[in-house]
Amino acid sequence: MTNVSAPRPAVDGRAVWLRVGFAYLAFTELVIGLWQMSAPRSFYDDFPLPGHPWVSMLPAYNEHLMRDLGGLNTGMGVMLVITAITLNRMVGWVALLGYLIYSVPHLLFHVGHLAHYTPVDVAGQVITLGISVIVPALLLYGLLRR
Repeated sequence: MTNVSAPRPAVDGRAVWLRVGFAYLAFTELVIGLWQMSAPRSFYDDFPLPGHPWVSMLPAYNEHLMRDLGGLNTGMGVMLVITAITLNRMVGWVALLGYLIYSVPHLLFHVGHLAHYTPVDVAGQVITLGISVIVPALLLYGLLRR
C-alpha cells in the first residue's frame, strides 16, 4: 500500500517577498509612530539612538507636531500591515504611493541639511532614508508584476 499525500501548494515567492517588504515598512513606521505619540520629547532628543540626535539637530521641539506625525506614521504602519496580510493590490498601491509622497521629500530635505552631523550620522541618514524610498518603489514594481 502506498502512502499518497495531498500535493503541497506551491510557495509563491513573489508573495513572500512582498509580504516581507510590507512587514518591514510596517514595523519601522509603527515603531517610529508609536514612539513619537507616546514619548514625543524622547523621540525628539534621542532618535534614532541616544548620542545620535538626528531630529533635535533641526528646528525647535514641538510636542503637537511630534504627536501628529506619530499618528500619521502609525496610521501608515497599519495600512502597511493590512497590505502585508492581504496583499490587496489597491490597498498596497495607496499605502505605497502615500509612503513615497512622504519619503521622497523627506530624503531630499535631509540630504540638503547634513552639514552639522558627524560622518556616521550622515551615512546613517542617507542609507536609512534611501532605503525608505527604494523599498516601497520595489514593492510597487512587485505589485505591478503580480
